[in-house]
Amino acid sequence: MERLRQDDPARIGDLVALARLDAEGSRGVPERRYLARSVDGGHTVLACLPPPGGDPARWAGEVQQAARLTQPGFWPVAQIGGTPAFPWYASPYRPVLPLPAALAAYGGPLPEPLVRTLGGTLAEALASAHVLGIVHGGVCPAGVLLTACGPLLGCFGATRANPVAAASPAQATGLETGCLAPETAAGGAPDRAADVYALGAVLAYAATGHTVPERQEIPAGLRDIVTACRSRAPEDRPEPARVLAELLPGAAYGALAGATEPVSLPGRVVEALSRQSAEVLAAALPTQGR
Repeated sequence: MERLRQDDPARIGDLVALARLDAEGSRGVPERRYLARSVDGGHTVLACLPPPGGDPARWAGEVQQAARLTQPGFWPVAQIGGTPAFPWYASPYRPVLPLPAALAAYGGPLPEPLVRTLGGTLAEALASAHVLGIVHGGVCPAGVLLTACGPLLGCFGATRANPVAAASPAQATGLETGCLAPETAAGGAPDRAADVYALGAVLAYAATGHTVPERQEIPAGLRDIVTACRSRAPEDRPEPARVLAELLPGAAYGALAGATEPVSLPGRVVEALSRQSAEVLAAALPTQGR
């Protein structure tokens, strides 16, 4: 857990903030994320607020869209609250590491088998959203939340695949360098091909520690599919289902996203998840506000 700072809220609605999820100086974090507990101590949640300097009204509107995305493989939006000036949402807590924290715990890029599982699971989740006409529009390393049962994709940024309703490039601020597709950066609305481009950036990050690595830095077994996802031409990027097939040949579609059985994680990552869980359970509610 990361300590609260002086400028962090002590209360989020009827919740008490315990700690930050993201380390100080983390890049590309789409929102402020806190581990929090109800004032009666009855339940613990991950509570989220707009990013610093963000537009609370626009953020709240995107949260309303994200709440409709209940597909397996996505971190759920379970409770929405607050005011127009201070909106927030919360989800039931489970031990979770943002992807950058997982790499930090491991001490570098993740092993290729885990990168394949991670990428295949995210590809399956995106495919299920795209079938419903939903574009995520905010896929990035900090938006990938790794649990003991595999990765979940944070819902923030999800929009209907209607050019009128989709977020504009100006709204896509905060994404890590390399996650924004060229056509989106040039003024186009986020679409399914842009999600695949961002998925390629996440794969590159998990495998190398960078969203824009040199081709030779990418492990040989992942090089072709990552390069294809990150093609500058949207029509040359693969569909998410093909990404899944390339990463995990023979995997049954629908068996990954939302899995309830633990996946094979490096010991140091498991240790970090366990330590976070223990610290959250042991955390005492503050006796007075800051």
